[in-house]
Amino acid sequence: MSQLLFVSSSLFGEGSKSRQVAAEFIAAWRAAHPATAVTERVLAAETMPHLNPATLTAWMSGAAPTQAEAKLSDALVEELERADTIVIAAPMYNFSIPSTLKAWIDHVARAGRTFSYTAAGPEGLLKGKKVFVVTGRGGVYSGESPWKAYDFQEPYLRAVLGFLGLTDVTFIHVEGLKLGEAQAVEAVERARKSIGEIVPLRAAA
Repeated sequence: MSQLLFVSSSLFGEGSKSRQVAAEFIAAWRAAHPATAVTERVLAAETMPHLNPATLTAWMSGAAPTQAEAKLSDALVEELERADTIVIAAPMYNFSIPSTLKAWIDHVARAGRTFSYTAAGPEGLLKGKKVFVVTGRGGVYSGESPWKAYDFQEPYLRAVLGFLGLTDVTFIHVEGLKLGEAQAVEAVERARKSIGEIVPLRAAA
């Protein structure tokens, strides 16, 4: 059985467009790949604390954090290691990602676990996995948009995921959500069309 990890990070929970479209993607993926088990990790201020000095210092020095400090990070890393497919719902806040998603990245970017230092430079250890990132954006930042220079969301996620060895990354942008009701509806429909192109549906075996 294949494993899919769903990471959602919107402040709006079930009302989030990025989460809603990501859930539709996962439904399509499971229809095309019936033997898929889904694990969901919901990121919120209460569930995803920022790194503390003791944990960060321990990792940088190569020492093991205490059991309490390492427990959450170990669980997050193990979810990534088990997953064959990763779906991240990532709204854009102030041209970048939510702080909870950044905290999640900080917990899983661990030398010796998800990347290593070699004579040739850093090497990502989470190889051979597919990643799909569903973004929610109030404006339009892709293509020839004059706002493209303000997109610090996709470039950052591509860079940091690639650093961990996750180089097979596909983005599905749900953008223009704050440009009016009609544009928001069109944005979701474009995203749904992208899902249909990425995951051709077939009857469950």
